[in-house]
Order: sequence, then structure tokens, then C-alpha cells
Amino acid sequence: MRRYTFTAITLSIFTLFVSLFVASSQMKSPAAGLANTENSTHVVPQWRTPELTNLVYMQLDSGLVIVQLAPFMAPINVGQFKSLIKDGFYDGLDFYRVIDGFVAQGGDVTQSRLHEHAKQLPAELTRAYNGSGDSSNDPFVLVQSGEFMAPQTGFLNGFAAGRDPSTLQEWLLHCPGVVAFGRNNELNTASSEFYIAIGQAPRHLDRNMSVLGKVIYGMHHVQRIKRASVNVSSGVIEDPTKRTKIVWARLANDVPVQQRVNVQVQNEHSDAVATRLARGRTLENEFFHFRGNGNLDVCYYNLKTRIVE
Repeated sequence: MRRYTFTAITLSIFTLFVSLFVASSQMKSPAAGLANTENSTHVVPQWRTPELTNLVYMQLDSGLVIVQLAPFMAPINVGQFKSLIKDGFYDGLDFYRVIDGFVAQGGDVTQSRLHEHAKQLPAELTRAYNGSGDSSNDPFVLVQSGEFMAPQTGFLNGFAAGRDPSTLQEWLLHCPGVVAFGRNNELNTASSEFYIAIGQAPRHLDRNMSVLGKVIYGMHHVQRIKRASVNVSSGVIEDPTKRTKIVWARLANDVPVQQRVNVQVQNEHSDAVATRLARGRTLENEFFHFRGNGNLDVCYYNLKTRIVE
């Protein structure tokens, strides 16, 4: 049997007391577990500036639109989109299929514009995540669990996203403003045609299309894109003179500095976003007489943007 001295026992008790005190202090700290704190002295800023290499400027005849790309989800498809833009493929084309409340689809409807990136692409609908449960290294911010079209929804690298813990897959959601490649019935048939979601969230397209990114500036110009007649179920605008033109599209790096827009997106890990979501769950305002059930539509609470002069 091991023999312990009084000094050793006293030291062990003291060490245990200190450990419990530190753990208790961490649990009681108001900073513990908050979305915007890694420790008691570090606060995550509310706003962040997207990487210039992942921004697309698209000048429509209705106004300027800026798209933030998502290569972390669809690297091959995003790479093709960038190459097409770099080559000026979309310059002078138009939005030829526009259904009010659904999508505006643009590109070469005549399929007469030749380009070296005509290959069809593999679908990139979801990506795997490790599922380790280590929240400190997980970029996913959970908003809703048990949501009707995904087991979980939240934010991922600034984008509204879904996640399935049973399959360890995550994907981007079709919230208004999302940009994705169009395709035929077969999965691996996307090439150059793209669309922007312009109405209520077409969530039935989640995990069916390769999402390229989302509009972060100029959505009011997107909403001015000319629609097809309500009598045309396909949404195709046959008369080219009645379509909205894509004057030009450029990668942000190719836009002169003086013409760039300093647009910032809310950081989903910030206190401001956490507070907004909490208020949305409770609806603690005298205006509301029915305060809901605590569930949130992540598309409605999508991250805000701002322009810094």
C-alpha cells in the first residue's frame, strides 16, 4: 500500500480546490459560450470584408450587382464560373428565363457563343464535415434543429447552410439572392448557365443544384430584372429586346480600385447576430400577441450587409 505524507495530502487538496475554482469561474463567466468570444479579452467583430478573390461584379442594365462566391462548397463549379467571367463570356448576354417569385436565369440561350470552358461539370451539392463535436474548430453556427427541409440549419462561412449529422454532410441553402448553375435533368450537366433566386426561398432546390455564391450587394437591381409574362409557364422571354442585359461581368481584382464598392457582411459568430437570432426566437415586443414557437427560418434571418464609405 502506498503511503502518503500529510504535506502531499494537503497539496493535493489545494490543487483540487484551485481547479474547481477555475472551472466554476469559467462556467459563470458571461463570456463563456457566447458566439463572439474565444476568451475573456477577445471579441469577434460584427462585420468582415469578403476576400477580393471571391467577389464578382456584374453590371446589369438595371444596376450593379456584387456576388460573393463559395469555393469552399463548389470549387470546380466556382472555378468554371470565374474562368467564364475572366474570358468575358457573359458580357452582352441577358437573363432570358425569369419567373416572378422564383429565379432569374442568365447566359447564352442560343448556345452559339463558343468558349473553351464548354465542358460539363460534376455536381457539387454537399460537402463532408468531420462531425467530431469540437465546436471550437467548427465554422457551422447552428440556428435551427429539426427544420422542415434539413435536420439542422445555420450559417457556414457567411452563407445560410444546412447540415445532416447522420450523414455528416452540409450544403448551402437556396435563400433569396443565392446564385447557382443551371443544368439538365442529369446531375453532371452544368456548364455556363446560372440563375439567381429572386423570390421566396426555393428550398426544394437544396442539394439538387451546385451553389456558386450569393448576392451581397445590388439585390434591388436584381429585383428589377424583367420578368416573363405570367402566361408563359416556362418563364422564357422570347423577345430579346424585353430581356435584362448583362452589360459586363468582372472578377473584383479586375475592377479598377476607384470603382470598387467596400461591402461588408455580418460575422455570424458576432454578438449582434446572436442577439438578433435570440430576439427572433422570443419576439419580445409589445407588437406581437402570438410569439411563435421559437423556430426560425434561417433565410429570413440571413446575414446583413453594409457599405463602408
